[in-house]
Amino acid sequence: MKDPRTRLRVGVGAGMADDRVGPAIALLEQCELDYLVCECLAERTIARETLARQHDDKLGFNPMLAERMRSFLPLCREKGVRLVSNMGAANPVGAAQAALAIGRSLGWQDLKCAAIVGDDVADRLRGHPELQLRERKLPLEEILPRLASANAYLGADTVRDALATGAHVVLSGRVADPSLFLGVAMHHHGWAHDDLPRMAAGTIMGHLLECSAQVTGGYFADPGRKEVPRLAELPYPYADIYGDGELHIAKPDGSGGRLDRMTCTEQALYEIHDPRAYITPDCVLSLDGLSFEELTPDRVAVRGASARARTDTYKVVVGYADGWIGAGEVAYAGLNAVARAQLAARIVQERFRLDGGTASEFQVDLIGMTSLHGDRPRASSEDPYEVRLRIAARCPDKKSAHLLGDHVRQLNMQGPYGAGGPVNLGAKEVIAVDSVLIPRNWVTPQVITVGA
Repeated sequence: MKDPRTRLRVGVGAGMADDRVGPAIALLEQCELDYLVCECLAERTIARETLARQHDDKLGFNPMLAERMRSFLPLCREKGVRLVSNMGAANPVGAAQAALAIGRSLGWQDLKCAAIVGDDVADRLRGHPELQLRERKLPLEEILPRLASANAYLGADTVRDALATGAHVVLSGRVADPSLFLGVAMHHHGWAHDDLPRMAAGTIMGHLLECSAQVTGGYFADPGRKEVPRLAELPYPYADIYGDGELHIAKPDGSGGRLDRMTCTEQALYEIHDPRAYITPDCVLSLDGLSFEELTPDRVAVRGASARARTDTYKVVVGYADGWIGAGEVAYAGLNAVARAQLAARIVQERFRLDGGTASEFQVDLIGMTSLHGDRPRASSEDPYEVRLRIAARCPDKKSAHLLGDHVRQLNMQGPYGAGGPVNLGAKEVIAVDSVLIPRNWVTPQVITVGA
């Protein structure tokens, strides 16, 4: 292990597929980063990109990759910052090649990129239909004919190995969100997987940073209850993590947003099913002793996370085709607006069936009244003066899904009076997700380098 007091500074470049670019540029310009990490994969994203690659083998990676590379690479080269991201999605090698071409077009002739592959285990799963879907509690064979993607959540060791090639840019497919950040620390500090205190420190670092501006006040603000100053200027965070595991989460000095014990606590609990056993590919993290100390208005010390050894399985997210959704919306205003919207919903469903439409499920929402909590009692029994109806149907085919939206659009002349802005929202193919567990030895990650 290297000097335990060596500081590593890791900044966040994105926390979702289409996250803002500007705050990442500000970090690169102002904060003397060592690494920039962009976390860009949600559960369904990789299934979507797998389908895109099936139509065009040059696609399959994050659609914003080119924009981000053009924005980040000149600053990365100037500042000596290395970039790590799962923007590779279903095509990490294609993403690395695209990044290389963009970098060279910008004058970075000795740019070296690396792709992490091996997370795609669809072929392996097709040979094991007996595996159990964890959410639906059904055998995998139930959805195998509709399988779109199957990707194992790789761990930090893959990022560590990719950085060891000397690559300036590392692009992966499905690597677990906190593992992107932990892998950087493992490479930089020379940490081993059985060093559990440091695995815990690197994993909680990744978990706090993975959603970009959530820890600096995004998805936190609630006017009059949890105020966030200058929310429009929300910055991305960065972390200082030392070789001995000491960890600080920070944002640019004097920037907007908010970073304190409350924002860190909310983010620490985000998407955690069991705070004592958050299972990642690298360790089983416990937040039992976690604490935050506000050092300055822009910096928080993170202490007390602990970990147990990693499990002997990988989690695999499985994406599969699950029919079509057809939807439409229309507004009603004035006296009796709610009753007219309810009548319109009944009319649409009846006409849909009369015209041969097929649906296994309808969803009728009065937006602002019942769209989130159904018909539960409201604070006021008085009907609103205006309401927007949304009606959707789960259909087995695209034709039926379009038909549902057409009937909503036709309410303009064929429904209750006063229909405002009826629209067919179109037919959307549904990609559902579930997961299975597989032995680690079924997965063989590999690093592929492109460039100098």
